[in-house]
Amino acid sequence: MGSVGEVRQLALEEIGEYYGRYRLHDADAGRAMETSLKRYGQISPVVVCLRDGAIELVDGFKRLSAARAIPSMPTLLARVLALDDRTAKAAIYSLNQVGRRIQELEEAWLVYALVREDGLTQVDAAELLGRHKSWVCRRLALIERLSPEAKDDLRLGLLSPTAARQLTRLPVGNQVEVLAAMRRESLSAAEMREVVDLFLASADATQRAFVLERPREAIAQVHAEIIPPSDPRLTVAGNRLSKEMAIVLDRLARIETWFQFRGLAELSLADRGILVRHVERLVGQARVTADLAEEFVTEIRHERDVAQRDCASTGEAGLDPGHRAEAGGSSEHG
Repeated sequence: MGSVGEVRQLALEEIGEYYGRYRLHDADAGRAMETSLKRYGQISPVVVCLRDGAIELVDGFKRLSAARAIPSMPTLLARVLALDDRTAKAAIYSLNQVGRRIQELEEAWLVYALVREDGLTQVDAAELLGRHKSWVCRRLALIERLSPEAKDDLRLGLLSPTAARQLTRLPVGNQVEVLAAMRRESLSAAEMREVVDLFLASADATQRAFVLERPREAIAQVHAEIIPPSDPRLTVAGNRLSKEMAIVLDRLARIETWFQFRGLAELSLADRGILVRHVERLVGQARVTADLAEEFVTEIRHERDVAQRDCASTGEAGLDPGHRAEAGGSSEHG
C-alpha cells in the first residue's frame, strides 16, 4: 500500500467504508461536493488506514461518494495513516473540527464505540478526543438514553441536538409523547426545555396531560408565576427579597440546564474566549452568594432554636407542680 504518511492514488474500489457507520449521509452536501469535484477536481487528499489488511476510509466520505458518481474520476488521492480502531475514531473526530464539523449524533456514535465497543473508560475517551468527561457523558446519553423514534428524527435532521439533549432527561417511555407534542406544536428547542422541566415537575397524570396537550399555555403560566404576588405576611423588605430570589432561582435553573445539556457544543471558539471571563465571574459570585446564604440560614435556624428553647423553658416553669403548690400555699396562709 505504501509507506505511512504517503499520498498516493487509490482506485475507488480499493477504498472501504467500514468507518462510514459513524457518519451521517447528507444528500445536499453530497451534491455540492460532486459539483465541486467536477469544477475544480480533488483539492485535498482523503485519509485512509489499514484495517485487517484492507484499506479503510477515515476522512473524505463525501468526496468518495461524489467521485463514484463521476465516471471520469476512477481514483482519489489518499494519505495513508497508521491507525488502529481507537485512533481511527479519534481521527474522524479531530479531522472534522475545521469547516463543517461533524454533527453531535456522529460524535455520540464515536464516543459510544470507544467506550462500549473498544472498552475505554469515559475519562480515557475524553483524553483521546481532547474533551472533558462531561462532554463524553452527554454524547453517550444521546445513544443510551434516547428513544428509537428520537434517534431516527435526529439522524434525519428533524430533531435538533439541543432538543434531543432535553429528551434524554426523560424516561424513554415518556420521550415519545413529548416528541409528539413537539412535532404537533412545532416547539422550538427553548420551548422543549421548558416543556421537559414542566413534565418532570408535574405531580400527577392530569398535570402531565395538560403540559402535553397545551404546552405553550403551561409555559405561559409558569412565566406568570416567576415573580410571586406580595405575601401579606411579609414586610416590604421581605416581599422584595422573595421576588428577587424567585427571579434568581429561575435564571439559575436555566443556566444549570444549559451547562448540563447544551454547553460548549453550542458556542464558537470566539464565543468561548469572550464568555469565559463572565463564567469565571459567575463561579466566584455564586460561591460568595452561597456562603452568605448559608450563613443567613444558619443564623435564622439559631434564632429559631433559641426561641423554641425559651418557649419550652417558660412553659415548663408555668406548669411545674411545685410552683403551683407554692402559689396555692401562699394564698391560703396569707
